[in-house]
Amino acid sequence: MKLILTNEVSGLGAPGDVVEVKDGYGRNYLIPRGFAIRWTRGAESQVASLKKARASREIRDLGSAKEVAGQLGALKVKLKVRAGESGRLFGSVTTGDIADAVKAAGGPQLDRRRIEIGNAIKSVGTHKVSVRLHPEVAATIDVEVVAG
Repeated sequence: MKLILTNEVSGLGAPGDVVEVKDGYGRNYLIPRGFAIRWTRGAESQVASLKKARASREIRDLGSAKEVAGQLGALKVKLKVRAGESGRLFGSVTTGDIADAVKAAGGPQLDRRRIEIGNAIKSVGTHKVSVRLHPEVAATIDVEVVAG
């Protein structure tokens, strides 16, 4: 199935890219969530204008993304969560929790969908979390999870 991405999809492409995916993935995941639209010749011409706009925006955004990455690298993020005596959390830390904690620590407002947690955070301690700010720029944040 040929689709045109409308949002950035990790591991697949950026907005405006024409991609070939399995029918079920496109029909059941990408299209219903608004990440993609079906490919047509008319939509292909829209892709060209989307790519031009994105190219001019990316040049401007790359510098700001690097600036934000520098801010995030210097940030101390502390997150208080409920935990048992052994240090295991009740539940886990979500990307939304991390975005709120970064904002509370004086950092920039982050989109929770751009935050990537390698393994689920289910214990107290310091954990590394990646933030995709731009297709070429990713920042790493040290999140200290403490029992509260």
